[in-house]
Amino acid sequence: MFSESSQASKADITILTEELDSYPQQVWIFVGVFLFVVGFFQWGSHIHSKFARRTHHESDEETAPIHNIQYNFSLRRIPLAIINFYRVVAFRWTLEIGKSYTLNMAEVFVTLAYIALLLTYAFINTTSVEGQKLDVFYWSNRIAVLASSQFPIVTALGTKNNLVSLVTGISYDRLNYIHRMMARTCFMLLCIHGVGEVIYPSAQNTSNNNWVQAGTISLIAFAVVIVVSLRPVRSNIYELFFYVHFIGVLIFLVAAYFHTNGIFGSYWVWPSFVIWALDRFIRMVRLVVFNHSYFGFKSGSGTMDATTEMLSEDIVRVRLRRPPHFHWSPGQAAYLIMPSVSTLPFEAHPFTIASFDSSLLSTVETEDQSGSGENHETQVLGSSNSLWKELVFLVNVHGGFTKKLKEVAATKGTVKVFVDGPYGPSADLGSYDTSVLVAGGSGISYTLPVLLSVIEQVRKGKSSCKRVVFIWSIRQAGYVQWIEEALIKAVQLAPPSLTVSIRIFNTGSPSMTQSMEEVSGLSNSNPTEKNVTFEQTSSMLLSLRGVKMESGRSDLDALLKEEVSMASGRMSVSVCGSHGIARAVRHALRFPVSGPSSVLSGGPSVTLYVESFGYA
Repeated sequence: MFSESSQASKADITILTEELDSYPQQVWIFVGVFLFVVGFFQWGSHIHSKFARRTHHESDEETAPIHNIQYNFSLRRIPLAIINFYRVVAFRWTLEIGKSYTLNMAEVFVTLAYIALLLTYAFINTTSVEGQKLDVFYWSNRIAVLASSQFPIVTALGTKNNLVSLVTGISYDRLNYIHRMMARTCFMLLCIHGVGEVIYPSAQNTSNNNWVQAGTISLIAFAVVIVVSLRPVRSNIYELFFYVHFIGVLIFLVAAYFHTNGIFGSYWVWPSFVIWALDRFIRMVRLVVFNHSYFGFKSGSGTMDATTEMLSEDIVRVRLRRPPHFHWSPGQAAYLIMPSVSTLPFEAHPFTIASFDSSLLSTVETEDQSGSGENHETQVLGSSNSLWKELVFLVNVHGGFTKKLKEVAATKGTVKVFVDGPYGPSADLGSYDTSVLVAGGSGISYTLPVLLSVIEQVRKGKSSCKRVVFIWSIRQAGYVQWIEEALIKAVQLAPPSLTVSIRIFNTGSPSMTQSMEEVSGLSNSNPTEKNVTFEQTSSMLLSLRGVKMESGRSDLDALLKEEVSMASGRMSVSVCGSHGIARAVRHALRFPVSGPSSVLSGGPSVTLYVESFGYA
């Protein structure tokens, strides 16, 4: 870190010492102001949504009835057009790297601005007293201190419970890109520092010096962490990433502390240990509270045991009894710890909660949507009860932990589970006139609870939604059976003021009936829960108004453009699926579909929520 060169004058040392104290503080001011500005707009948007819901009425020019839309150009909509322009440019224009890596323009801007900020402070005023420009003594030491000054916020952004999320209103998983970006930027700065020390050795820089050895160990450990944090490793070998990241960061911070201790800058390193320890303490408290039966605080141990079952070759359903004190919102996730399945007993793996924290599905009276005049109550309860009585997770099988879980599910085994959560955002769709939900495969873990929430909010008069569209792409037609009873119940419970459209696309075999029958034994293993045959249930779903099943890939571009053309007022589009599905939705909602010209002419103001597959 800060090293006194034998060739540096006392004046240079005095100047650098002052800069090493003031420059990192100025960088923190820039970062802090940016976070507070982001938080102002995020919380402002949240408050506006709440206010818009309360003041919403049918005569508003943005909320004309869906089936009687008249688009008229209005200058009063200029502020709304500007907001939509910003949304499209910042979040739907993307830099696409390969088939699975995408950065939106907001992320690109933040990345470039952050790198430019640190490099500017690293290389300004680097002329020595003797007139040497870009003096290595200045920039080599200063760039190291600037990098170490960012360790606390980098650590905070990597934790589940952090002040940044509280200030900005952005959940930890959304901030995880910033965590990785800032860490990689700091690594780049430390590499530059190392090069500076090589080409311009300081008086303390000798191969036998513990100070230098600590710095070298720290940089090597940081390099290993950067490599295992790359997306291919995180996605395909998550356990390797988990262990190496944990151990590597610990070695890096300890070595960095000894490297900086007694020289300059160690006070930027030790707060990282405090931040990490505080997050672990909070998570441990939550773990004990939500799993108290395991810790002897209440009788009835084992109440959090989970049952597992295979829904398909690559999907495992995990179900456990819902603790009465555990509450969550649609779209949130929880970390599952399964000591008997994972390699180490404290491994925590994140999964979206597919069940709905409400008694909506236990409603006794339902409306007949098929026109047959029959009461389907006794036919549709069945396994849909699990969507509110239990915590349900749909797990995509890859390798490592999920592969071991699949082996347990193949025998329909029971496993002990510790639950940590809930975490993540929950989109507030109450103020939107139209809500479109797009999912691929197990992405319905996110969109199904959101659909049920929209219907419940409308029933309670807490939502202004007039139309909700549920689009689901699946590889096998049998996947429908995972949630079929819940969809039937949802359509039946929808009030007359809400139009529900369900579009299911089978991208696999065109022989729907055969594919469904092949997996019926997997998803309905308990015959007492099945009150009707699968064919009857399927026929019941298809008989409901607004439900369509089609073979082939969904044309998301055409579907979304059609919905935009039909809508007015405020429209939300929520997507959870592969990177390809998320990319297709972003492309469909660019200019001119949801651009300023459309909004000025009376078109809907479109907000996009993206929840992509993959580890953070």
